Amino acid sequence: MVDRTASDPIVGRVLDGRYEVGDRVARGGMATVYRATDLRLDRPVAVKIMHTGLGDDHDFAARFVREARSAARLSHPNVVGVFDQGDDHGTLFLAMEYVEGRTLRDVLRAEAPLAPRRALDLLEPVLSALAAAHAAGLVHRDVKPENVLIADDGRVKVADFGLARAVSAETQHTATGGVLIGTVSYLAPELVVDSVADARADVYAAGILLYEMLAGRKPHEGESPIQVAYKHVHEDIPPPSAVVPDVPDYVDALVARATARDRDQRPADAGVLLHHVHRVRQALDDGLRSDPDLVADLLPPAYGREDTREDLADELDGWSESGPGAEHTRIVPVVPASAAAVVLDRSRTPSRPEAVAPSPPPPRRSRRRGPLVVLLILLLVLAGGGAAYWFGVARYTTTPSLINLSEADARAKVEAAGLSLTVGDRAHSETVTAGSVISTDPGAGSRILDDGTVVVVLSLGPERYEVPALRGETEERAREALAEQNLDVGEVTERFHERVAEGVVIRTKPAAGTELRRDSAVALVVSKGRRPIEVRDFTGKPADRAEQVLGEAGLEVERSAEYSDDVPEGRVISQNPSTGTLFRGDTVRLVVSRGPEMVQVPRVQGVGVAEATRRLEAAGFQVATSRSDLYVGLEYVVRSNPRQGSMAPRGSTITLILV
Repeated sequence: MVDRTASDPIVGRVLDGRYEVGDRVARGGMATVYRATDLRLDRPVAVKIMHTGLGDDHDFAARFVREARSAARLSHPNVVGVFDQGDDHGTLFLAMEYVEGRTLRDVLRAEAPLAPRRALDLLEPVLSALAAAHAAGLVHRDVKPENVLIADDGRVKVADFGLARAVSAETQHTATGGVLIGTVSYLAPELVVDSVADARADVYAAGILLYEMLAGRKPHEGESPIQVAYKHVHEDIPPPSAVVPDVPDYVDALVARATARDRDQRPADAGVLLHHVHRVRQALDDGLRSDPDLVADLLPPAYGREDTREDLADELDGWSESGPGAEHTRIVPVVPASAAAVVLDRSRTPSRPEAVAPSPPPPRRSRRRGPLVVLLILLLVLAGGGAAYWFGVARYTTTPSLINLSEADARAKVEAAGLSLTVGDRAHSETVTAGSVISTDPGAGSRILDDGTVVVVLSLGPERYEVPALRGETEERAREALAEQNLDVGEVTERFHERVAEGVVIRTKPAAGTELRRDSAVALVVSKGRRPIEVRDFTGKPADRAEQVLGEAGLEVERSAEYSDDVPEGRVISQNPSTGTLFRGDTVRLVVSRGPEMVQVPRVQGVGVAEATRRLEAAGFQVATSRSDLYVGLEYVVRSNPRQGSMAPRGSTITLILV
């Protein structure tokens, strides 16, 4: 098993004098969840502990507390209940309802693609939970399969209400511009462009969830998050029937409605989408393969329209790279609102200026006032020009280029320009060395006040995670360990192994200790247990051949020998076991025939028939008599057949020749 306690100081700790932390359950991009015991009420709870650093900021902590309180007020059977919130010596945590079971991600791995009825059965309680949240003024902002819990008794619950909102509320006020929290595969276009999130962003994520359940894969994939985000903004979600042809057209329409790129064309909240789901569910129950009227009602008006925002990719240049398929909630930059406005303006047709009615001619002025008016206008122009120069030019300078400079060099260059420098964030980069500048706000060449501040993002270097040592771990524990290292499970190959138990990892590819990018796939070789050996029956077959075949199969052979009148010498009389399966090193016992037992014929010549018979029967022979050609009635033995002194099988018949 994976040792979760040796390197985790949280395990075994009692938070706030009440919650005793047990095994780690899951680890995400912002927090780690542990199973814990509420010592006061003696009940199991789930404790979510924010990662070190996220809870250090006082403003963030205050927002986190407010959102936790909002989530705690949300009482719904499909929402994971929030019991308590606390700060134990800087450790910010939530105490929540503990749900024994699995996540929707586990279901997708095992069962996807799902039948439409099954997918809607799972989506309905999710929408019911979101509808209750939207009615209470809460937006989830991180709807994804990992946050949908399915209890062992079949109950479906949505987790993490309020958490993503608390983080995004904090980060939207940073100096570096808009950033957002979320899993890229489920982000609504408006979140990518301008970090605006309302109930319709949750509706979009729920639509992606439905697509993934129906199609068995995410709608948009790419080599990096920027590519996935670009597709969410530029491309409609494809119909699930393009992957699974049996999906009805009205189910395609439901997905299209929920995932419309224009949020005004989506259902206003999860409650409205739930109503549409009920209509689609009724059509499924009625066995309809197609319903044009329902499709027409559901499809958004602009479905399939091409987006004209060609330059959006340039605005997304600040995204940090990450491998495809990332499932963790992450903090990523978004397009500044001003840039988004410019992009949107490019798709508009300039309107004509409105016609202005001609004003009446000004009254005639005295010629004597003319020079004074001209002088006054000239003075005003000069004053305005000076003010414009001061406020528009003189007080401003340009931001120097700092990319790839170390923090010290960047600070010196900024201060030489009369500016100050602040480190706003740190992020991984594949191209910029650790400690050097990745990006600045404002960007290089932008105007900035003389005494302004340049906010820089510093590189943490390439993002790498070490492949853990998984040999001897169960496949389930191996998957958990890889997830904790931000790595994915690749191809799983099953092989027989004589020393590794069934279901246990034999090795990984690449090997333990190899450093990989985030979300890289690690292949597992898992044991199928010992290879079974089918036992052949060699009864009546040559014993030497039987021993050779069984030995080559990896079995041990134990031989014994017996006399047999029926089985020829050297052949197998019996075998144990004679059928079934064994494993390498197991023993097969063979009883091999020696042939019939041979006995020496006793001396009987010149002996009376009675005495000769007694001697032969004592030696184990049968006796028969025959008269010689010189028989005179004396009843004496002149010879035997076989002759005396020769070897004959025990139990065979000896014929006495009498005179």
